[in-house]
Amino acid sequence: NSNEGMAIQTNRVSNEFMNVLGLKLLAGRSLPATKDAKDTTVQVVLNKTAVNYLGLTPQKAIGQKAHNLFGWDRAEIIGVVDDFHFQSLHTPIGAYAFHNADTESRPYLLIKTRTAQLSQTMRQLEAVFQKDMPDSAFEYTFLDEFLNTLYRSEQRTAQVVLVFSALAILIACLGLFGLAAFTAEQRTKEIGVRKVLGASVSSIVGLLSKDFLKPVLIAILLASPIAWWAMNQWLADFAYRVNIQWWVFALAGLLAIGIALLTVSFQSIKAALMNPVKSLRSE
Repeated sequence: NSNEGMAIQTNRVSNEFMNVLGLKLLAGRSLPATKDAKDTTVQVVLNKTAVNYLGLTPQKAIGQKAHNLFGWDRAEIIGVVDDFHFQSLHTPIGAYAFHNADTESRPYLLIKTRTAQLSQTMRQLEAVFQKDMPDSAFEYTFLDEFLNTLYRSEQRTAQVVLVFSALAILIACLGLFGLAAFTAEQRTKEIGVRKVLGASVSSIVGLLSKDFLKPVLIAILLASPIAWWAMNQWLADFAYRVNIQWWVFALAGLLAIGIALLTVSFQSIKAALMNPVKSLRSE
């Protein structure tokens, strides 16, 4: 039924594909190492999503025909692997079939290797490649680098957000620093009187600092629901995503309070340590 069908991604591979890709076999076996040229049957290894769509369990799928895959009844299911991501996390896992049909080309060779002596390994690979295929160019890419290209947009967004967030914090700190200096200057005589009456340095620092924490706390209360909504809107583009926990906003709030205290503490401590005699003489 074309209205209820499921598209499937196919990939012609050799029988070593599960070891190279680190896939988990749920039932059956891998593809045979060799295939008779007269054998018209196509052996396929499906992922769990494809088997679930067929209404079968991994064990019951073994030996069944995958109809409409390489013809009506040519494809025989010989194995089932656990689901794996073959696209970015924006897309839910779909149906996937590894097979040995000669109607599909194999343009890529996947190689799993240790990275301890990567340069030497690549030179050896190139030598073997040029020996067997001297007329072909030796071109390669690393799988982790290729996967990173799937999230290039998110990486650029993260860089932009990081830069503008740093600028916003810097501008806010400069404003707090200037406001703290102005407030300390305006309350010079008050600080002097309090010190004469026995106020400690810590109590004066606390008195000056708490006035700046109020707008910071109000900003945290206003920004948290907006940030929660914006992050959920962004995460909605992903088929697989994390849930934003409350402690993330609590931690961000504590960091904001800490930055604010560090910014105003210099002026507060400076004002609290001032000689009260000079403070009372100031006009």
